[in-house]
Amino acid sequence: MAQIICRDLTLGYDSGILVKDLSFEVDKGDFLFIVGNNGSGKTTLMRTLLRLQQPLSGSISFGDGAKPVTIGYLPQQTDVQKDFPASVWEIVLSGCQNSASLRPIYSKAEKKTAQENMEKLGIANLKNICYRELSGGQQQRVLLARALCAAKSVILLDEPVSGLDPGAASQMYSLLQELNDEGMTVIMISHDVDAALIYASHILHIGSETFFGTADEYMASSIGKRYISLKSISSEENTDD
Repeated sequence: MAQIICRDLTLGYDSGILVKDLSFEVDKGDFLFIVGNNGSGKTTLMRTLLRLQQPLSGSISFGDGAKPVTIGYLPQQTDVQKDFPASVWEIVLSGCQNSASLRPIYSKAEKKTAQENMEKLGIANLKNICYRELSGGQQQRVLLARALCAAKSVILLDEPVSGLDPGAASQMYSLLQELNDEGMTVIMISHDVDAALIYASHILHIGSETFFGTADEYMASSIGKRYISLKSISSEENTDD
């Protein structure tokens, strides 16, 4: 049974449409990469899935235990957020806010969940360290642990390896693969098409053309071949610089 079903979505704002007639389904245990050029509507789609904004038309339905309030979300970090003056423990625990609702304090179960997620991601030893004193890779682990406190079976990530060095990026991908192997549905926006071809079970391409299918189907498609070629050329030019 599908956890997320999108039918004939049109996304955008009053100022203009970004995506039209988008349809796809995400099943439990999928690892979906969302790719496409800047400004194509990837983050808008993610915000719409979380019901932080409404589609201009079309429908989104949820099943198999998934619903917006039980989806973990790791957004892109801003420079201000990277300098946030709170402890690792405070940030991770704040991921339980949806379940805590209006209660002024967190329950023992919520604190246990936060501790377990910190241990799972290897950051329990950083519990009392100020977030802004951490490396980029450590900060992303903290935010992932926070997102897992909210996630029941689905997690959304917006460019989770952006700004990380190759080693930290590789570690992040490995963590996400482990979570996916354990049954977590992973949906992530990425410009790293090489990683998508390694880790993705499915790829959603958004732009002037759209594509949804398996990673193998994407590689064989005309839209996939063009995008992979363009990314390869861009990577070579950046290396030359």
